[in-house]
Amino acid sequence: MKTISKTDKEFVCDITLPCFSELTAEETELVRDSRVQILFRRGENITKQGAFASYVIFIVGGFSRQYIEYTNGRDYNLRIITPGEMVGLSAVFNRNTFNYSVVAVTETTGFLIEKEAIASLVKQNGAFGFSIIRRYCEHNAGLYTAIDQLLHQQTNGRMATLLLKLAPENFGGEDVIRHLSRRELADFAGISTEGAVKVLKSFEKEEIVRLAEKSIFILDHRRLSEISRTG
Repeated sequence: MKTISKTDKEFVCDITLPCFSELTAEETELVRDSRVQILFRRGENITKQGAFASYVIFIVGGFSRQYIEYTNGRDYNLRIITPGEMVGLSAVFNRNTFNYSVVAVTETTGFLIEKEAIASLVKQNGAFGFSIIRRYCEHNAGLYTAIDQLLHQQTNGRMATLLLKLAPENFGGEDVIRHLSRRELADFAGISTEGAVKVLKSFEKEEIVRLAEKSIFILDHRRLSEISRTG
């Protein structure tokens, strides 16, 4: 983890999230004064479940993995966080600790913004507050969808849904899967690593996907979508 100063080449001047365009010049300056830019290297924690949350993180670049830690040593991966998203919004509204962990999947740059600054802006700027709450609700809706899939899909359906969700077209062409281990893929699908490997090999045998080292290329979107729908 490295703190980025204004003299560093990696420094990013402005926050480009659309909701920040709703701020006045004075409010924008408040955000600038309360932020710290951090570079997280691959594998470094961005947030830690249960840790005190004094800030919200705005992701400027790179991809990270949001997950829930369980006492049995296994994790459940919730989603891949992309540039332009906020991490830790729950700390603004109802918690003083992070209720999930986030780890950098690739080198990731983020702004740490004091949560009191975000809370103040939500209270005094209705348009900004509406945008923040809408994003918070969108994230929650995604979590409900993930839970529904875990409850109602079988192993094949879960893996098919995951491969479609992690397809490069959903991440600006980035092959996110190559940055993930087979265990991490299994933790997205809520199955064992052995089960994930078995399903992937069966998909390859049926020429639905092609496995190439850590990458997984979808060969038959129609069949994979059908398995996702009926699985």
